[in-house]
Amino acid sequence: MHRKIYELLGMLAVLGCAAALVCFPKEAVKAASDGLTLCLNVIIPSLFPFFVISTLAVDLGLAARIGRLIEPLMRRLFNVSGACAAAFVLGFVGGYPVGARTAISLYERGECSRREAERLLSFCNNSGPAFILGVVGTSVFSDNRVGLLLYLVHGIASVMTGILFRRWKGGSDMTRPKLRQSSAVRPSFAAAFTEGVKSSFASTLNICGFVIFFTVLIKMLFLSGILPFLADAVAFALSPLGVDGDMARRLLTGVIELSSGVWSLSGAAESLSAGAAMAAFMLGWAGISVHCQTLSFLCDSGLSAKTYIIGKLIHGILSAALVWLAFDILPFEEAAAAYLARQVSGIAELSFAASLTISLLCALALAALVIIFAAISEKRVEKEEKV
Repeated sequence: MHRKIYELLGMLAVLGCAAALVCFPKEAVKAASDGLTLCLNVIIPSLFPFFVISTLAVDLGLAARIGRLIEPLMRRLFNVSGACAAAFVLGFVGGYPVGARTAISLYERGECSRREAERLLSFCNNSGPAFILGVVGTSVFSDNRVGLLLYLVHGIASVMTGILFRRWKGGSDMTRPKLRQSSAVRPSFAAAFTEGVKSSFASTLNICGFVIFFTVLIKMLFLSGILPFLADAVAFALSPLGVDGDMARRLLTGVIELSSGVWSLSGAAESLSAGAAMAAFMLGWAGISVHCQTLSFLCDSGLSAKTYIIGKLIHGILSAALVWLAFDILPFEEAAAAYLARQVSGIAELSFAASLTISLLCALALAALVIIFAAISEKRVEKEEKV
């Protein structure tokens, strides 16, 4: 019975989307063009290099080697193996959904157990510096305190979420899945690099498809009046908290698609603390568009999405709460939403070359750190074996 209801709702949604495209063809084309511009200028240069790095880190065994070095820290904090540190670090540096993709790769190669992978998914899929701090680095902010605060809060909330999930589904589970490829036989660098570039490019195109689709969907929801109606309902329910219709529309936009939600804050009239808290929640929650991107990788892995969805919701709530707390402590004197307006304007205007340069520099720095830590870990292991 439930399945038939879901199928009926799905058919109605498809028919509604088709009707909206027929009624608003010019607006749909413009929205798709905006989504494509976002993909070319931000998504592709920000994600593709890190997809390649994450694939190489797992396939060449660097994640396992680094894991030996920091196994005690990862086990005490998050109750996961040391190899999971690769997903944790890449998730912070590479942005959505690099961390989740790396966690799934670790599980499929047998570097971590099912429970560990699902715990990891609850907190490793995070926004990267190219989105939060990259704009600050290019002097878009006249005062970079808000951007730095958002990134620090984002990281602290992620760690807190990981700690909360350290006992998810009981204690440690060292059961490993069957390996697709023997962990004792690693591919050559040339083979791993070639395969990494091919798979990473396919994954990036997959993500761009979701971004373009949800950009058009949000535009259609606005034009059809559905999103404003839902926003009014949310504003009525949350009116005791001071949420009005405009705030509810921005919040719902961010719940659906992160980039569009943050973009909507450029015209925010509410206080800076409220705008920053909304941005923090959007960054922690990540948006349904990012969730669809992540679920596209999860489908064939056999891992449950429940931990991931609950973890992102908790991450968003913790981030917003921490920002509210920070604004009670730290002084911010500039007028309402001025910082956030410049931030999102800078994100939209960031050129392909600038985005690619920022991403490549971060990727190269990360690759160098990975190689250094791997070499140190290898030397320690060799010394232990000799002893």
